[in-house]
This record gives sequence, structure tokens and C-alpha cells, in this order.
Amino acid sequence: MSSAQITINGTLTDITKYNAVEGAQVFCTNGNTAVTDSFGRYKIVAGYRDSIYFFYLNKPTQKFAVATIPRPDLFEVSLKVPIKSRYTVLQEVVIMANSYQQDSVENRLENQKYFGFTKPGLSTSVSPTGGVGADINELINVFRFKRKKRYSFLQNYLEEQEEERFINYKFSKKIVQRITNLTGPALDSFLIWYRPSYDFTATSSELVFNEYILNSLYHFRKIMPLGGEGKKEE
Repeated sequence: MSSAQITINGTLTDITKYNAVEGAQVFCTNGNTAVTDSFGRYKIVAGYRDSIYFFYLNKPTQKFAVATIPRPDLFEVSLKVPIKSRYTVLQEVVIMANSYQQDSVENRLENQKYFGFTKPGLSTSVSPTGGVGADINELINVFRFKRKKRYSFLQNYLEEQEEERFINYKFSKKIVQRITNLTGPALDSFLIWYRPSYDFTATSSELVFNEYILNSLYHFRKIMPLGGEGKKEE
């Protein structure tokens, strides 16, 4: 494991978490280097025992141990500096960790008998004397139709609930309001009309996801009557 090479991909953003940091250098303690592109994206190969860090405005960030990075394929970092400012010191670095993951793990542990459910089928068992026969427990389970249907339904239901909670977490009213400045009924309508799919939400980087919200806002303003945002109908 110590000699394994890991490709780390991610996005570097500023204090707003949706403005890309372009031209920042990415260093690995094994000597590899990379530079963020116009979208703040980077890719660097590191060893399991290596660390990576970023260098921007003539200042390095703290080092991040590769072994502690939860998602090497989506390691997103936010710098406590606005892109258009003249600051020359990185006051703080914030890893954009997803606290939803912990909730998801706890949910699966709590309902593990449903998440781990598989449709029963016939299997064989070996007796102490070496004889082979049908597993009596699995044979019974095949005829327990109600139990099978109930567990399958609960498994699907729990997975759907988990996906909906993830979308609610990423597409929350607070986040959307911060990006769009919408309020009142206009904000409520926006959340319903432009609610993203689970697949898009789960696979998009923070930058891409925020760009989706801004593009949706552009479309929303074209169909929303002028002066109608945040006002209730009388």
C-alpha cells in the first residue's frame, strides 16, 4: 500500500467557494508538480505516504497527507482569499469536506439489514460428516415471499431517502439563496423548478454545481416577471 501511486483530482476555489483559482501551483513531496487550469482544476500523482500542498500568491498552504484524503478523485480545497484582492497571505485553508457522508454511513449502519439485503436463493451446505445438501435456512427464505418483498421495498425506500437527503444538502435553501440572492416565493419556486438529479449532484464538483445554479438563475430571470422576486401576491 505504501508504494501505491494515487492520482488526486480536484478543484481549487477562493473564499466564495465558487470562483476558481487559476495558475496556482500544486506540489507533492515526491517531487511531482501541477498547475490549476482556468477552472481551478488540477491533477497530480502521489504516493500513499506523500503529502500535497498548494502555492499561491507567493505563499504555501499547509500540507495534506494523502492517506487522510477521503476522496482522491474529488479533493476540493477553498482558500481564504478573494481572487480579485491584493492579499499576499493565505490566512486559512478550508477543506470542503462533505459532512453528509458521515450521516450516510450512520444511516446505513442503522439500517444495515435492509441495505445489505439480497434476494434469497438456494445454496448448499456441508454437514460435519462431509455430506452436501440444500441449506435449510435458504430453502425456508425462498418461500417467505412477504418478508422478501418487505425487505426489498424497504431497501429501495431507504436508498431513495438517502439520495433525496443528499440533494437537499447540496441544493439547500441557504446555499441557493447565497448564490442567487432570491427570496420568498421566487426562491421557493426556483428550488422546485431547478432541483437537480441525484446523479448530477453526486458527480459534480463544487464549481460545476454552482455554475449550474447560476445558469439556472439566468433562465429563471428570463421567465420571472420583473419585480416579482421575493414578493407575495396580494
